[in-house]
Amino acid sequence: MLNEKLHFYIEGLIQERKPLFMEMESYAKEHNVPIMELAGIETMLQLLRIHRTEKILEVGTAIGYSALRMADAIPSGEIVTIERDGERIHVAKEFIGRSVNGEQIILIEGDALEVEEQVSVHAPYDAIFIDAAKGQYKKFFMMYEKFLSPDGMIITDNVLFKGLVAEEEIESKRTRNLVKKIDDFNHWLMNHHDYDSVIIPVGDGVAISKRRGERK
Repeated sequence: MLNEKLHFYIEGLIQERKPLFMEMESYAKEHNVPIMELAGIETMLQLLRIHRTEKILEVGTAIGYSALRMADAIPSGEIVTIERDGERIHVAKEFIGRSVNGEQIILIEGDALEVEEQVSVHAPYDAIFIDAAKGQYKKFFMMYEKFLSPDGMIITDNVLFKGLVAEEEIESKRTRNLVKKIDDFNHWLMNHHDYDSVIIPVGDGVAISKRRGERK
């Protein structure tokens, strides 16, 4: 993870976002809604541009921040996004409805482990973005990677979890168990024979997994 001074330096170089995005960032901070950290999402958006992504599956809508940022970065793209929390769905719909890019977004309401059939209708996807319940990352990955295009990539956020994956002692049992699940996922991912993966220490840690040319 970057030290605090360097972190603030990099964030200070990022251009000011559109008013709606700034409003969403303030809302997320005020209501303790987890959204992707600024340096992390800028990194992801650049990867999507380079990859010439057109269709994206997002596991974890929250208030719609990442979905709208992706739609804004890729005006010709389509984002299918999943959310199960009723209150967050309500807020996301309000923000999406106010955005000029709202028509690019398809919101699927329900548990990501229970809406596979609805997700399959819109497949294949050029990219899959996983940013939901961290303890379920492996299940999300295994469930939805079948809908990834042959040249697609999977992006997973929060894989360094505030640097705790590198800590030997964690007092809270609940946090310790969650960190273990993330660490297990990271090791599984980095040894997956169908993907070339790398973890980038920006934001809260972003894993990029690129499907290899030949499936085994």
